[in-house]
Order: sequence, then structure tokens, then C-alpha cells
Amino acid sequence: MSTPPDGLPVYRVLTGPDDATFCHRVSEAIGLGYALYEGPAVTFNGENVIVAQALIWPTRP
Repeated sequence: MSTPPDGLPVYRVLTGPDDATFCHRVSEAIGLGYALYEGPAVTFNGENVIVAQALIWPTRP
């Protein structure tokens, strides 16, 4: 597939608390065909660890 399914963008950033739900969201995107772009960004908001992970749709020649 040369484009992401369901009209999804080629570049996505997922954010959220560092929990199982976030991990499932990233895993689902990988399952669709997205690839991780670099490592995650992590911060602490005073209560929770918050993670951001960029994903890209691989381009194929």
C-alpha cells in the first residue's frame, strides 16, 4: 500500500500518558504499516509521565 489507510496522514505524532493505552495506540499504528520516526520524547507534567512518538508512513519507490 503506497498511502496510509482510511485517509490517515503520512506523518503522525501520538501523545499521551505512558501507559498501556498509549503503547497499544503506537502498536496499532505500527500494525497498519507506520514506522517509528526517531525515539520518543518524554516529559513529566507533575503527575504523569507523558510520551510523544512520531510515526511516518514508509515511502516505497
